[in-house]
Amino acid sequence: MTRVPRSDAALPEFDRGTVPEGLVTRRKLRDMQLSPGGNEGPVAILRCRLCATRPQWSCRHPTRGFLLRVDLAVPKRTPTLAQEWALDKAMAARQTCGDCGRRFYFCLSKKLGCCIECFDGTPVDPSSYFAPSAPAAHRLAA
Repeated sequence: MTRVPRSDAALPEFDRGTVPEGLVTRRKLRDMQLSPGGNEGPVAILRCRLCATRPQWSCRHPTRGFLLRVDLAVPKRTPTLAQEWALDKAMAARQTCGDCGRRFYFCLSKKLGCCIECFDGTPVDPSSYFAPSAPAAHRLAA
């Protein structure tokens, strides 16, 4: 990692607690229910804690944060029903045991390929999976 004097840095840098109003990290934007929107890229850098002790050098550590403008951010998009259905289908594939067909509230291990009960007989807590639903009744018009 090459050292660059702070005066030659491409973007302005701020230590924690000295960030001007209107600049936040991507995580803060997410907490505010906003997405970067019109931000073309970071406008400043939030220096890591280690670089706070070296004010003359630019922060090049991977733990630095990039600051975005709040005024250019837009509200998060809400997914359509089709997108939610597709995500649920993908999660169901990761949460359903291939042997017994139970869907768990967590993703199953790819290494095992099934739930722990099917793998070695260890009983699973009944509250850790969805209760099996009754078979669908015939609802066709004809």
